[in-house]
Amino acid sequence: MGAVRRGYFDSRGFRLSYLDSAPGARDRPAVLLLHGFPDEAGMWVAQIDALHAAGFRCIAPDTIGCGESAVGAQLHDYSARLIVADALALLDQLGIAQAHIVGHDWGAVLAWYAAIYYPQRVLRLVVLSVGHPTAYGRAGLAQKIKGWYVLFFLLAGLSERLLSGNGRFSLRRVFGTHPQMDAVMQRLSAPGRLTAALRIYRANFVDVLFRSHPAVPASTLALWSECDAFLTESQMLASESRVRGKWRYQRLGGRHWIPLEQPALLNDLLLAHLREA
Repeated sequence: MGAVRRGYFDSRGFRLSYLDSAPGARDRPAVLLLHGFPDEAGMWVAQIDALHAAGFRCIAPDTIGCGESAVGAQLHDYSARLIVADALALLDQLGIAQAHIVGHDWGAVLAWYAAIYYPQRVLRLVVLSVGHPTAYGRAGLAQKIKGWYVLFFLLAGLSERLLSGNGRFSLRRVFGTHPQMDAVMQRLSAPGRLTAALRIYRANFVDVLFRSHPAVPASTLALWSECDAFLTESQMLASESRVRGKWRYQRLGGRHWIPLEQPALLNDLLLAHLREA
């Protein structure tokens, strides 16, 4: 990751971690990169390298309970709205008023939330895999079937026990296509880390699936991969009606983990979208 540095900041009483490709650089446009489950900030290494070389400053936080960030003791600590507030608090600490926001998986949900509820902070939006939360929540049966694991993850205690094992419902079986599965298993084997990672599902189930959220004004690039085992194309296509800014959609080949599996293509698409700003 070149000269990227890890920093720490306090938000809500938690010590949270982040990566910064150009500490102190106020002359570079900022890009906030938000990871999902079961990842951490380091998943963006290829994007950080490419965007930094193109003149951007990349900020990639470990969300609460993930990577090197502190673990919250309460379920409410993992509210998506509070996690977005953490990310904006980080930008405030760094003196960054506005940023492009890029998110994958749950990070895409966080990116949507930022663009919905803090539009003045968002320059351009890039969402990978997951559509607007209202479009996702209203998606049809095909998405409900693909997302069966969400209900499984809500079973606190039981899901941790099964996910940590070697059976049909182990993490290796459910998310076995992850390109860095060994690293994921090692990271989530630390005490409390698997529960912390799962809590983003448990804390936001109602807000994402059953509440309606406004449209976003930001120009938006939406990417979905045709072999995604967890998400349907329909929930992303339906998101167009939830964007008031310029909408651009591209269907990709490959599987769910676009930043890790198709870094060169993603980098080209990011640069084309962000340079239009």
